Amino acid sequence: MRNSNSNADRFRKQAIATDLEEPVREARNLAQKLGLEPYPVNYWIVDYDEMNELIAYGGFQSRYPHWRWGMQYDKQRKQGQYGGGKAFEIVNNDNPAHAFLQESNTLADQKAVITHVEAHSDFFANNEWFGLFTSGRSDEEVDAAAMLERHARAIDEYMSDPEIDRAEVEKWIDHCLSLEDNIDQHQVFERRLDVDGPVEEIDEDVAEKLDELGLSEEIKGEVFDDEWLEKLEGEDVPSNFPEEPQKDVLSFVREHGKQYDEDAQRAVEMEPWQRDVLDMMRAEAYYFAAQKMTKVMNEGWAAYWESAMMTDEGFAGDDEFVNYADHMAKVLGSGGLNPYSLGLELWEYVENTTNRREVLERLLRVEGISWRNLTDVVDFEAVLETLEPPEALASVDADGLAELEELPDEWVDHEALERAREGEIDVDRYPWKVLTYEGLARRHYSLVKRQHRGFLARVNQNELERIGRYLFDDERYESVEEALADVEFTAGWDRMYDVRESHNDVTFLDEFLTQEFITENNYFTYEHSQATGQFHVASDAAEDVKKKLLLQFTNFGKPTIAVYDGNYNNANELLLGHQYNGVMLDLGQARETVKRIFELWGRPVNLLTIVKEVDEHDVEVAKRRNREPEPEERGKLLRYDGDEVTIEDVPWEEVEHLAADDVDYDTKPEEWLA
Repeated sequence: MRNSNSNADRFRKQAIATDLEEPVREARNLAQKLGLEPYPVNYWIVDYDEMNELIAYGGFQSRYPHWRWGMQYDKQRKQGQYGGGKAFEIVNNDNPAHAFLQESNTLADQKAVITHVEAHSDFFANNEWFGLFTSGRSDEEVDAAAMLERHARAIDEYMSDPEIDRAEVEKWIDHCLSLEDNIDQHQVFERRLDVDGPVEEIDEDVAEKLDELGLSEEIKGEVFDDEWLEKLEGEDVPSNFPEEPQKDVLSFVREHGKQYDEDAQRAVEMEPWQRDVLDMMRAEAYYFAAQKMTKVMNEGWAAYWESAMMTDEGFAGDDEFVNYADHMAKVLGSGGLNPYSLGLELWEYVENTTNRREVLERLLRVEGISWRNLTDVVDFEAVLETLEPPEALASVDADGLAELEELPDEWVDHEALERAREGEIDVDRYPWKVLTYEGLARRHYSLVKRQHRGFLARVNQNELERIGRYLFDDERYESVEEALADVEFTAGWDRMYDVRESHNDVTFLDEFLTQEFITENNYFTYEHSQATGQFHVASDAAEDVKKKLLLQFTNFGKPTIAVYDGNYNNANELLLGHQYNGVMLDLGQARETVKRIFELWGRPVNLLTIVKEVDEHDVEVAKRRNREPEPEERGKLLRYDGDEVTIEDVPWEEVEHLAADDVDYDTKPEEWLA
């Protein structure tokens, strides 16, 4: 535990830190017993204002000077004062991770935060999407706090440089931030990409360039004749680059962009500080990308293991439990698309479906039982009673240590058990210390929990047939009891750890957002009616709900924009394409964004997109007939030349390639709900 400053309140914070030393230590021990493998975590005690500053800074103590941090700080402070949105903690993705605990938290809150943080740190350390930023770097180099601090110092130095206008630096950062979500987050981050060198701008008057060389007319006439000049102007620049659309727009403008010189009325090379700032903003965009890509998974993961530790293993004391339950209920019950509750429900679904399949595969190997008759001949309630953990495991305490000896060896940590007998371990307070990972999985087997007891029997005939038809007949059982004795009780947790390692929110939702999950958790889609002007329920079908949700997480929920041509119209203009998935761009925001990109490109910027347009007459007819008008999709080209934004219609064949026609993780089908 550490203190965040050395002011007069350090003694109060030190006292809090001292009280939390044991919970921090034991939370880590319990997390590891449960199979978590978190980064080391440094815990800091902070006050209310410091917590708001940290949240504004994205979980770090030092960021570059910019107005956005003040705006976010003010928003967070007002939310705490007027919105009831108390901040309990914040943790950053780093090795070691740093977690900040608010000093006003109750002890129950602090324990909840600590267990939550341990699970986050495990996710940071083991999810492959976080590895895309750190891939190829040693542990010593994985230091995001140091990177962000270096960026802060460098930008502060640029702003303090008398040769550089501070306002220009801040404005340049604004331009860069307009593209912070336009990176290729599915690729390993590289600070410098291997790309061809910047394409030289075609000068309309090459002869003027030659004059600057000071060559004699005789030399120019003999070497640089008209035929040579025409050939140079026609062939010096490729007609189209890049060869394939490039999603990392930030990288493209960094490598090929220029700045617009208003005095010279032309594009000129960027200043070194401008490219340096671009590099820094791009690196930070890649660093934070994994957190944006795994919000539901990560928060659900932390909520799951926090609950397992605080409730299932009694990390919250008897006098703290009600306080903790209130805390958790508020977190899970907040409105809107809540990543905590959605994530927790999905992780429980992963666990339950895996455990159910494991049990069903055993039962389907019993002589006389098949997928056709299983639900008729198997007593599911009797199965659940058999799957209940033994009493000695379910209620571990100091008086029952002898009974633990009778349990399977793989469930009991016999070295810890001996220490408990000798009084070195308080087994009444920390019963998990005498159990192994396998023992804890058996102790907390999901299918027998009260809230999940109906899950096993809820299996439908189609699922039974799928399991039964592809079941290898490598072992048979003579009775249900014999089959259940072979159940792998770690199957659910093992599967969760596998999923945690490889998925992001899009793939997570795509795989586990099934009709069963949607029905049981009452998910549905809604949309705005142009006919009535009101919102209404559109569908509760799994396919529709999945489409609607996935679209909110694709590319961080932002439009997918790619570079299609850096030499558009053979005039060094930039052509961007909006990869259309049935959802229109906000044309107002698009107008402002192309203005920002112009500053990073130095020449005109074009943006192709597809819009839905509805004829006013069709709207009136639809209202009378109580139905939705049918919109027509049309191609549009936005162009900014440094003076004004123009929008013009373009033929469909010029935008047809932008419309998605299959499912992938970058764009979604055009028929998806808008």
